[in-house]
Amino acid sequence: MAAPGAVAAAGRALSRALRAAAAAGTRPGGAARPLESRALSGLGVRCSGSSSALGSILGIPAEKPPSALGQHPPPVATSKEEQKRLLRDRPDQPQNPKVLRIAIIGAPNAGKSTLSNQLLGRKVFPVSKKVHTTRCKAQGVITFEDTQLVILDTPGLTSPLKAKRHKLEEAMLTDPWDSMKHADLVLVLVDVSDHWTRNCLSQEVLKCLSEFPHVPSVLVLNKVDLLKKKYILLELVTELTEGIVNGKKLEVRSPFKHNLSSSAKTVLKNTQASPPESRAHESPCLQETVKAQEGSGLDSSSDTRAPERGLVTEAQGPKPHECRDLKNRKGWPRFQEIFMLAALTGEEVDTLKRYLLMQAKPGPWEFHSGVLTSQSPQEICDNIIREKILEYLPLEVPYGVTQVTELWEEGPSGELLIVQNLVVPRKSHMMMLIGKRGTVISKIAQEAGQDLMNAFLCDVRLKLKVEVKS
Repeated sequence: MAAPGAVAAAGRALSRALRAAAAAGTRPGGAARPLESRALSGLGVRCSGSSSALGSILGIPAEKPPSALGQHPPPVATSKEEQKRLLRDRPDQPQNPKVLRIAIIGAPNAGKSTLSNQLLGRKVFPVSKKVHTTRCKAQGVITFEDTQLVILDTPGLTSPLKAKRHKLEEAMLTDPWDSMKHADLVLVLVDVSDHWTRNCLSQEVLKCLSEFPHVPSVLVLNKVDLLKKKYILLELVTELTEGIVNGKKLEVRSPFKHNLSSSAKTVLKNTQASPPESRAHESPCLQETVKAQEGSGLDSSSDTRAPERGLVTEAQGPKPHECRDLKNRKGWPRFQEIFMLAALTGEEVDTLKRYLLMQAKPGPWEFHSGVLTSQSPQEICDNIIREKILEYLPLEVPYGVTQVTELWEEGPSGELLIVQNLVVPRKSHMMMLIGKRGTVISKIAQEAGQDLMNAFLCDVRLKLKVEVKS
């Protein structure tokens, strides 16, 4: 696990690269504008004020921190009937309710469920290093004051060929698309630590965005704390956005791309602000006119210099983007904002959460404030146990395990008693699942039981049995 503050360190490294790109500029009236804010507004990244999404990442002094968001989310009901009652109950509407439905899409294992759990403040979605942990769509509910966020956690977007290879349900292919139909905003999650996939959006993600271009989209770069070469973030922003963010055109030139030892100089130019009619759809940070001049060399604490490049930003009114074959496409030019965070450690997740709360529109709540998820308690239990099975069993073995709940009842002291039978297709799989002297199945039961206690906020006694399918 990354050390605390790793994301802030990532931001500071990016800040040094951007510092070389931005020259001294002033706000109207002569007040100096923070260097990081000026550089980022050219990129179209959320940067309006010191409490912005990237303000703390880039070391901009923070104002008085706002009140904590959702620190005490409600527990999940342990009774299926109680959960059904909560879901059936008419929402306890405030006087001026606001709501936002958020779809989170991305490649498998990008961290969608981890981010969903962090936003909710309680673990109700399964998380695993293995792909296709989330098998169907589920809803998480965040209720804060007069605002309700409905998170549509979806399976990773995959192709029919991969679905057939992993014996995945048809819902794994259709659920992400169904979520987009009902979303007010979509978060596109990218794992920046995966150097094989981080430089382009997957074809499935691009197809989904192209099918629903009217849904506002936000790019979220995840696992920034695991990225060693922080200046890569600047390159990723340009590639994943096709050089256009919220009507701003970015252009990167690298004349010394193959000469890493050359002295690197970066220049940022920002021309006139976009016309008033187009500014209505831009974020506040993009509505400011930035005056910039040529900057100095790239600040670096090591002997290895980043390649020389020039970054030019132009303010543009929204133009219909030239439609190209998706196979030749790497990014999406209609992202409205960019966020960088570490979902596993929770760094900068609250910043994203505040932004989402601000995007909510007036409208009736869909759920009672006591609802945390649309899943039944049994579904949460099955998912968490399967998460542990995925972690402890190798290769394709865990995908063949069938779960059968034999007992679910309240004990004499109020504890939740659960007995589940794990059915496997082969005896060899049973031996792997049990482990030497029962060590593996014991670890699975212990870790799953702890997660279930955190979800239900009560004592849980979990017993797991293993048998071969007859």
